[in-house]
This record gives sequence, C-alpha cells and structure tokens, in this order.
Amino acid sequence: MGTLHPTFIVGVGGSAGSLSAFKALFGAMPADTGMAFIVVAHLPTTGSSLLDQILSRHTKMPVILAASGMEIMANRVYVIPPNADLSIKGNTLNILSPPDVTGKQVDCLFISMAESRGTHAIGIILSGYLEDGTKGCKHIKAKGGITFAQDLSAEVSSMPLSAQLSGCIDFVLSPDKIPGELIKLSIPRK
Repeated sequence: MGTLHPTFIVGVGGSAGSLSAFKALFGAMPADTGMAFIVVAHLPTTGSSLLDQILSRHTKMPVILAASGMEIMANRVYVIPPNADLSIKGNTLNILSPPDVTGKQVDCLFISMAESRGTHAIGIILSGYLEDGTKGCKHIKAKGGITFAQDLSAEVSSMPLSAQLSGCIDFVLSPDKIPGELIKLSIPRK
C-alpha cells in the first residue's frame, strides 16, 4: 500500500480563517479513501510553518511537508512549505520557491492538477481573503474534475464566495460535510 497511487488528488486551499476549516475537514475524513490530499495555505514568507504538525493531530493519515520530486501516494496529506508554489505533474510534487505570484498558490496547484489529473482532480476552497482558487476551480471544471467551496461557515468568505460566483462549484458545504461527498465520489461506478 506504500506506493499506491491515488484514485483522486484533492487540492485543499485556504487562507485567513482556514485553520479551523482544515481541522474540521480532516477530523471528519476517513484515513482510507484511496485519495491523496494536498493542502495549500497562504503562509508567512519567512520562517517555518507548523501546519503539517497541527493537521497531523486531526487525521490518522500521514501528514508530510511537501518537497520537490516527492511521489504522491494515496491516503496521505501533503502540506505546502512556506514561501513556495506547489504544483504536480502526474504523481510527483514540484516546489518553486519563492512563488511566482504571492497569494495565488491555490490557483497554481489547482491548474496543475487539472492539467495532470483531469477528471481525477478535486478542488476544495476554504476560508480566505480575495479570490485565490477561483481560476484554478475553473480549470478543474473545464477538465471534468469536481469542485467544492466552503459554505457560510467560512470565517472569511471571500475565497469560497468568489469561487461560487464564478459558477464553477459543484458542492457548497461545511468542511465537516465534505468528506461524505468525497467518499461517494471514491466508490467505483457500475
């Protein structure tokens, strides 16, 4: 099971107010979905982040600080390092530091997921300011993937509302309800 490739790659993006949303999402997520989760948050450009350590207390899945060249495996959570863009190609992570455009890390990940994984890409937009993630959700939808946005439970609603207003969101839910829909998506269709 160690080298099992994921059925879906799920990008989870957030900014201000997203920590409680991340905790609720992963606290309700089973550890054996067969999916891989990549968490992108707007982090300070200097110093280090404890996001991987914090999230590891809310899930039974291994939580790993992402690094370039790392293979993406099922039932794992990968967390963006500070001051970086994170993208994927196939089943491999790629880190670019410093980021091309600060505050667009979610778009960067989601666009690469859409290009690499097509119908097996899932984007989730949680609490945060401005509109990061909206462009990426449009790409995911255009390639046949699935998109989610946090409902009015978002502490800061700009990011999820921007995505919803773009017309490219499939599900609007609280973070603790998203895992139920993801499980339904992971069940093979007959």
